[in-house]
Amino acid sequence: MENQSPPPVRVRVFVSGLVQGVGYRYSTMNQAKYLRLGGWVRNLADGRVEAVFEGNKQAVETMIDWCRRGPTGAAVSELVVADEEPEGDRTFELRRSKNK
Repeated sequence: MENQSPPPVRVRVFVSGLVQGVGYRYSTMNQAKYLRLGGWVRNLADGRVEAVFEGNKQAVETMIDWCRRGPTGAAVSELVVADEEPEGDRTFELRRSKNK
């Protein structure tokens, strides 16, 4: 059991505020790739951004902290975080907006 890496963690976040039309999704994707996280990000029809991050616990926590601020031009008013079971995501992608 030497050098065994800790198990990955997975979270789903919902970001409210001024988070659409300010490059939030692209900046999220770049930051997640920099942190070597898997998952995805998309806009929601209600104006929020939804994202899933999976990987190293510390990297996921760093990503959550980043989401509280977002890129320049964003104004985050609320961040909801929910833990999920890891699914093995290794890459990060932009997803199409979810319309209602």
